[in-house]
Amino acid sequence: MAILVTGGAGYIGSHTVLTLLERGDDVVVIDNLSNASRTSLDRVAELTGREPTVYIADILDKEALRTIFSRHNITDVIHFAGLKSVSESVKEPLAYYENNVTGTLVLLHEMLAAGVNHFIFSSSATVYGNPESVPLNEQARTGGTTNPYGTSKYMVEQILADFSHAQPDFRITCLRYFNPVGAHPSGRIGEDPNGIPNNLVPYISQVAIGKLETVSVFGNDYPTPDGTGVRDYIHVMDLATGHLAALDSQDKGAAFKVFNLGTGIGYSVLNLIEAFEKAAQTQIPYQFVARRPGDIAECWSDPSLARTELGWQATHNLDDMMRDTWNWQKNNPNGYRM
Repeated sequence: MAILVTGGAGYIGSHTVLTLLERGDDVVVIDNLSNASRTSLDRVAELTGREPTVYIADILDKEALRTIFSRHNITDVIHFAGLKSVSESVKEPLAYYENNVTGTLVLLHEMLAAGVNHFIFSSSATVYGNPESVPLNEQARTGGTTNPYGTSKYMVEQILADFSHAQPDFRITCLRYFNPVGAHPSGRIGEDPNGIPNNLVPYISQVAIGKLETVSVFGNDYPTPDGTGVRDYIHVMDLATGHLAALDSQDKGAAFKVFNLGTGIGYSVLNLIEAFEKAAQTQIPYQFVARRPGDIAECWSDPSLARTELGWQATHNLDDMMRDTWNWQKNNPNGYRM
């Protein structure tokens, strides 16, 4: 019995693989390393004393998936593999729909053929589009997404809902993440973006290490306590345990389930900068610039359903998130590249 983790060498994937191995699960990983490093899994093995079985292949490759399902007694699939940059998705929508939507369809076809019927999908709070109100619970309106990345996640959720009606033996859980940050407390694995980071926290950390000059804060005139945008940030280790909780609850309740994974707390951009300065013991230069089109004032989760049904809740606060991010960054100034 083994768990297949697609995209298991990536940021959230590697932390989840580590958590699975630590509790004794057998793990098989498939990753094409397009936005990940094999070194992450080497370090996971170093930290846990156990190695996942790794296939360097793409989920669009039917033969590779067929080989994995034939060689291993896979009982569950956790599906992280996909492209994830909002800005890149606007420039390359076809690549996002092919990887994120078609890739999921190929994976589901091979699961059906292999008789594997437990599936956890790495979704996103972007499926809510522009929120009508906050905090967001799972019954909030979805759709109206503002970029192809979010639309691809929304489309896959729709596909999975339809698929679960047609295949009542399948157990499907969609986990809608808010903003993953942080790193393993060892500082050995963490977020390693290609090029200039698209997300705020890795950008702040690269300013702190001296790789980038200043943080641009997009807008300081929002109707929020300090005028800057407010978001829900969640530690990657809390996300990892959220996947384990979902895995253990697959056979309970409905065949198709959706959960928010967040802290339920909104932090502003200036809150993050201040917390990072405290963790790194250094000043972070920043400048206010114009709002970006499509940005909203505030967005955070109501994670109470996951607490009630999965017995899961986030345990790390903002100081923990920034401390572990800085510990990763200062020990790995070039990420996994030496």
